[in-house]
Amino acid sequence: MSSQEQLIARAEFVRRFNRFYTRQIGVLHEHLLESEFSLTEVRILYELAHRDGLTTSDLCRELGLNAGYMSRVIAGFEKKGLVVKQRSETDARVSELALTALGRDTFEPLNVASRNEVMEMLDRLTDAEQQQLVDAMAQVNGLLGESSASYVLRDPGPGDMGWIVHKQAVLYAQEYGWNAEYEALVAEIVAKYIRDYDATSERCWIAERDGTPVGSVFVVRHDAQTAKLRLLYVDASARGMGIGHRLVDECLRFARSAGYKRMILWTNSVLTDARRIYEKAGFQLVEEESHHSFGKDLTGQIWARDL
Repeated sequence: MSSQEQLIARAEFVRRFNRFYTRQIGVLHEHLLESEFSLTEVRILYELAHRDGLTTSDLCRELGLNAGYMSRVIAGFEKKGLVVKQRSETDARVSELALTALGRDTFEPLNVASRNEVMEMLDRLTDAEQQQLVDAMAQVNGLLGESSASYVLRDPGPGDMGWIVHKQAVLYAQEYGWNAEYEALVAEIVAKYIRDYDATSERCWIAERDGTPVGSVFVVRHDAQTAKLRLLYVDASARGMGIGHRLVDECLRFARSAGYKRMILWTNSVLTDARRIYEKAGFQLVEEESHHSFGKDLTGQIWARDL
């Protein structure tokens, strides 16, 4: 199948999912349709209930609604005493919208009903299935650029090591065409870390955003004076957030506290994004050698820096 045919097939899958999800949302909101408000009107009330300083233009832009329709909805809300307009404190030319006390009292039962419908849907799933669904939705948000820009670094938990092997293998197969030899190498590195782990001299971090792992890195013992950085990974959905730089910085900080005097790492010249991170962190190229690995002709590199 050509790349164009793959793109068409993926587009059709997204369209099928959109139709499925639209039907699910329709079922969830059947009760809300029994109220005097349309689903779009409830969405507008939701935004006004949860955010201050919104204007009509803000709502049009963020909800993708026509300005004329939005003006009619807001006028209707004003007439019912649900919404008031007030001058912006920062720009007297701008009118901001706010829910009145009646507006909040009107919205709250709708909000509770909507939440209860979703909870009822989730309650049909096991705890594991619920988390799987939430994680999948978080991944969609991340890939489409709508998730939180924050993340946390944490210790690895159950399943994380398997995740690292999987994500590394998929990434380098998709982006660089590396074969299963690389997956075998990663699995060996991870297995050795688990089997021989020494908390005083080795460490692994998982970067997590919106409850989903998006990055990882290891520090392992090379010798008594030297730490080795291994398997730096940042998911495509989380690139540009500085996670790679943060993970490397944590490696350096840990290595110093563990008493190491030097840190090294092995990479390949084709991994330009990773090399830029290493250079910015103070690593210097000290050795390189051509080799044939993972089904490709590559140039292996050793980078190092003093601590």
